[in-house]
Amino acid sequence: MATAAKVGEKPALRKPVFVKVDQLKPGTCGHTLTVNVVSANPVPARGRAGGGGPAVGSRPARIAECLVGDETGVIVFTARNEQVDLLMPGNTAILRNARIDMFKGSMRLAVDKWGRVEVTEPANFAVKEDNNLSLVEYELVNVPE
Repeated sequence: MATAAKVGEKPALRKPVFVKVDQLKPGTCGHTLTVNVVSANPVPARGRAGGGGPAVGSRPARIAECLVGDETGVIVFTARNEQVDLLMPGNTAILRNARIDMFKGSMRLAVDKWGRVEVTEPANFAVKEDNNLSLVEYELVNVPE
Protein backbone atom coordinates (compact mmCIF):
# COMPACT_ATOMS: atom_id res chain seq x y z
CA MET A 1 0.00 0.00 0.00
CA ALA A 2 2.40 2.64 -1.22
CA THR A 3 -0.40 5.17 -1.82
CA ALA A 4 -1.79 5.07 1.72
CA ALA A 5 -1.01 8.12 3.85
CA LYS A 6 1.16 7.60 6.89
CA VAL A 7 -0.20 8.31 10.36
CA GLY A 8 0.21 11.99 11.30
CA GLU A 9 0.97 13.10 7.74
CA LYS A 10 -1.17 15.90 6.29
CA PRO A 11 -2.63 15.54 2.80
CA ALA A 12 -1.12 17.73 0.10
CA LEU A 13 -3.01 21.00 -0.38
CA ARG A 14 -4.29 21.92 -3.82
CA LYS A 15 -3.63 25.33 -5.35
CA PRO A 16 -6.81 27.44 -5.52
CA VAL A 17 -8.34 27.93 -8.94
CA PHE A 18 -9.52 31.53 -9.21
CA VAL A 19 -12.61 32.15 -11.35
CA LYS A 20 -14.02 35.35 -12.81
CA VAL A 21 -17.48 36.74 -12.04
CA ASP A 22 -18.80 36.08 -15.55
CA GLN A 23 -18.04 32.34 -15.15
CA LEU A 24 -20.49 31.94 -12.22
CA LYS A 25 -23.58 29.80 -12.86
CA PRO A 26 -26.71 29.15 -10.73
CA GLY A 27 -26.48 26.37 -8.15
CA THR A 28 -22.69 26.09 -8.13
CA CYS A 29 -20.33 26.21 -5.16
CA GLY A 30 -16.67 26.05 -4.22
CA HIS A 31 -15.65 29.23 -6.05
CA THR A 32 -12.54 31.27 -5.23
CA LEU A 33 -12.66 34.87 -6.48
CA THR A 34 -10.76 38.12 -6.11
CA VAL A 35 -13.24 41.01 -6.13
CA ASN A 36 -13.48 44.74 -5.48
CA VAL A 37 -16.35 46.00 -3.32
CA VAL A 38 -18.35 48.62 -5.23
CA SER A 39 -21.06 49.31 -2.63
CA ALA A 40 -22.42 47.92 0.64
CA ASN A 41 -26.01 48.39 1.85
CA PRO A 42 -27.01 47.04 5.28
CA VAL A 43 -30.29 45.13 5.36
CA PRO A 44 -32.47 46.17 8.32
CA ALA A 45 -33.22 43.42 10.84
CA ARG A 46 -36.82 42.25 10.73
CA GLY A 47 -38.67 41.25 13.88
CA ARG A 48 -41.03 38.36 13.32
CA ALA A 49 -44.30 37.92 15.15
CA GLY A 50 -44.95 34.32 16.12
CA GLY A 51 -41.53 33.37 17.45
CA GLY A 52 -39.84 32.63 14.14
CA GLY A 53 -36.82 34.73 15.06
CA PRO A 54 -33.52 33.89 16.73
CA ALA A 55 -33.27 32.01 20.00
CA VAL A 56 -33.55 33.86 23.31
CA GLY A 57 -30.31 35.58 24.25
CA SER A 58 -28.73 35.43 20.79
CA ARG A 59 -27.83 38.50 18.78
CA PRO A 60 -29.72 39.19 15.56
CA ALA A 61 -27.74 38.47 12.42
CA ARG A 62 -26.21 41.48 10.68
CA ILE A 63 -26.70 41.25 6.93
CA ALA A 64 -25.52 43.55 4.15
CA GLU A 65 -25.91 43.32 0.39
CA CYS A 66 -22.60 44.23 -1.23
CA LEU A 67 -22.07 44.76 -4.93
CA VAL A 68 -18.75 43.08 -5.73
CA GLY A 69 -17.03 42.51 -9.03
CA ASP A 70 -13.95 42.22 -11.19
CA GLU A 71 -13.00 43.15 -14.75
CA THR A 72 -15.67 40.80 -16.21
CA GLY A 73 -18.78 41.81 -14.24
CA VAL A 74 -20.47 42.38 -10.88
CA ILE A 75 -22.76 40.34 -8.62
CA VAL A 76 -24.57 40.91 -5.32
CA PHE A 77 -22.76 39.35 -2.35
CA THR A 78 -24.73 38.65 0.83
CA ALA A 79 -22.40 39.47 3.75
CA ARG A 80 -23.27 38.09 7.19
CA ASN A 81 -22.09 39.17 10.66
CA GLU A 82 -18.30 39.80 10.70
CA GLN A 83 -18.18 39.74 6.88
CA VAL A 84 -20.08 43.06 6.94
CA ASP A 85 -17.08 44.76 8.62
CA LEU A 86 -14.61 43.34 6.08
CA LEU A 87 -16.50 44.27 2.91
CA MET A 88 -16.44 48.07 2.89
CA PRO A 89 -16.67 49.98 -0.42
CA GLY A 90 -13.26 50.29 -2.03
CA ASN A 91 -11.81 47.15 -0.36
CA THR A 92 -10.43 44.24 -2.35
CA ALA A 93 -11.29 40.80 -1.00
CA ILE A 94 -10.58 37.15 -1.74
CA LEU A 95 -13.69 34.99 -1.38
CA ARG A 96 -12.86 31.33 -0.75
CA ASN A 97 -15.38 28.49 -1.07
CA ALA A 98 -18.14 30.86 -2.19
CA ARG A 99 -21.45 29.55 -3.46
CA ILE A 100 -24.30 30.85 -5.60
CA ASP A 101 -27.66 31.17 -3.86
CA MET A 102 -30.84 31.87 -5.79
CA PHE A 103 -33.05 34.62 -4.33
CA LYS A 104 -36.27 35.52 -6.13
CA GLY A 105 -34.92 34.09 -9.36
CA SER A 106 -31.61 35.98 -9.32
CA MET A 107 -28.08 34.90 -8.37
CA ARG A 108 -26.47 35.98 -5.10
CA LEU A 109 -22.94 35.15 -4.01
CA ALA A 110 -22.44 34.02 -0.39
CA VAL A 111 -19.74 32.56 1.84
CA ASP A 112 -20.94 30.31 4.68
CA LYS A 113 -19.10 28.97 7.73
CA TRP A 114 -16.99 26.63 5.57
CA GLY A 115 -15.67 29.49 3.43
CA ARG A 116 -13.47 32.48 4.11
CA VAL A 117 -13.47 36.19 3.34
CA GLU A 118 -10.02 37.84 3.35
CA VAL A 119 -9.26 41.51 2.73
CA THR A 120 -6.17 41.82 0.56
CA GLU A 121 -4.10 44.58 -1.04
CA PRO A 122 -5.94 46.69 -3.64
CA ALA A 123 -6.27 45.03 -7.04
CA ASN A 124 -5.19 46.74 -10.24
CA PHE A 125 -8.34 46.11 -12.30
CA ALA A 126 -11.35 48.28 -13.09
CA VAL A 127 -14.73 46.81 -12.17
CA LYS A 128 -17.05 46.27 -15.15
CA GLU A 129 -20.32 47.51 -13.64
CA ASP A 130 -22.47 47.20 -16.78
CA ASN A 131 -22.47 43.37 -16.60
CA ASN A 132 -24.52 42.72 -13.43
CA LEU A 133 -25.21 38.98 -13.12
CA SER A 134 -27.70 39.56 -10.29
CA LEU A 135 -30.05 41.38 -12.68
CA VAL A 136 -30.46 38.26 -14.83
CA GLU A 137 -33.64 36.44 -13.80
CA TYR A 138 -33.61 32.64 -13.94
CA GLU A 139 -36.57 30.31 -13.99
CA LEU A 140 -36.55 26.60 -13.25
CA VAL A 141 -38.22 24.74 -16.14
CA ASN A 142 -39.16 21.07 -15.96
CA VAL A 143 -38.78 19.40 -19.35
CA PRO A 144 -41.06 16.41 -19.94
CA GLU A 145 -39.34 13.36 -21.39
